[in-house]
Amino acid sequence: MGLFLDFNPFDNLLCILLGISFTVWFTLLLVFIIVPAIFGVSFGIRQLYMKTLLKIFEWATHRIERGAKDNNHLFVSDGNRDLDHASEFEMSDIFYFCRQGVESIMDDEVTKRFSAEELESWNLLTRSNYNFQHISLRLTVLWGLGVVIRYGFLLPLRVTLAFTGVGLLVVLTSIIGFLPNGRMKNFLSEQVHLMCYRICVRALTAIITYHDSENKPKNGGICVANHTSPIDVIILASDGCYAMVGQIHGGLMGVIQKSMVKACPHIWFERSEVKDRHLVAKRLSDHVEDKTKLPILIFPEGTCINNTSVMMFKKGSFEIGSTVYPVAIKYDPRFGDAFWNSSQFGMVNYLLRMMSSWAIVCSVWYLPPMTREEGEDAVQFANRVKAAIARQGGLVDLLWDGGLKRGKVKDTFKEEQQKLYSKMLVGTQEDRSRS
Repeated sequence: MGLFLDFNPFDNLLCILLGISFTVWFTLLLVFIIVPAIFGVSFGIRQLYMKTLLKIFEWATHRIERGAKDNNHLFVSDGNRDLDHASEFEMSDIFYFCRQGVESIMDDEVTKRFSAEELESWNLLTRSNYNFQHISLRLTVLWGLGVVIRYGFLLPLRVTLAFTGVGLLVVLTSIIGFLPNGRMKNFLSEQVHLMCYRICVRALTAIITYHDSENKPKNGGICVANHTSPIDVIILASDGCYAMVGQIHGGLMGVIQKSMVKACPHIWFERSEVKDRHLVAKRLSDHVEDKTKLPILIFPEGTCINNTSVMMFKKGSFEIGSTVYPVAIKYDPRFGDAFWNSSQFGMVNYLLRMMSSWAIVCSVWYLPPMTREEGEDAVQFANRVKAAIARQGGLVDLLWDGGLKRGKVKDTFKEEQQKLYSKMLVGTQEDRSRS
């Protein structure tokens, strides 16, 4: 009897409300996200969401500019400072020009590729504009409302979708791994990979525009793309199936890799095998010779660049002699910065930043297939493919090695500059002796 006497109606009501909330939450996920991801359809909600955000960003930026002029503030937009509205000269103003001068000396076309891209407008994610928090109370309220929406609604939704996509990928690929090799296993594996990657894409609210799909990579080929972020894999794999190449990891990533390779012949290397170029080349060659296997997905830069340029392609994947399918990926930083600065953020921190952004918006171009021409070596072929990707994506084509992100300049580069300087000295001395 004591149990019934201690019964609290409030607890019962709370349980009912939690049950209803969970049911509604799961139903919305199933109907509007998971089921459309399974069939590869979209209701257009993300596109409407993107257009709404653009209008809000434009209004916010315009409000900042107007407020800066009204309050006689110095407003910074796109890295430039508006000095027309300064009331009078102050001694502290010279510090700005001194800083600009030092930055002009230190800034080069390499190191700035390893930091976040500059924005022209405020995206309600960072307070990057000069003194904007003192200009308008409405802007501060809008920013606070954005924080509540992103962390209170979007982040929990996206984390739920991410765990759903990854969980389904691990479970379903493990089950498919028990099936005998054949067409049925390959078909089911491709459908499961596409479904799970599409769910993961929705976990980022990724809005992707694919161009020239007739040039999509085919079996027995190698797909090469510029590299900005680890999510490049998800962006491409949500539109087609690929054989992944990478190093074997431990932990959760290792579990995912082991389950994936059961259903599809991905190429994973041990840590000790990664530096063995001949072994890597042989594994890749054996894969592309089998025309029944999926195309290999490779990012030849070997590191993430901030999506403003394409840096040197490693020649290894271009020595195999297979057909290469170039792909250009260009992100729109206004909605969220997709660049992964691995020296500043860990993987978990980076993924949380992605999931707490407004959205990930990008365009993907499938370029016509390319093959190695007669008399062309692997380096020349790699540079030709890189130039095509840079041209299509509107990126700067650089010859520098992305390895400079973590290492020092190679001695060979220094020696080349020393040789050039020596030639200049010799030429100057010869001119003096003739005169």
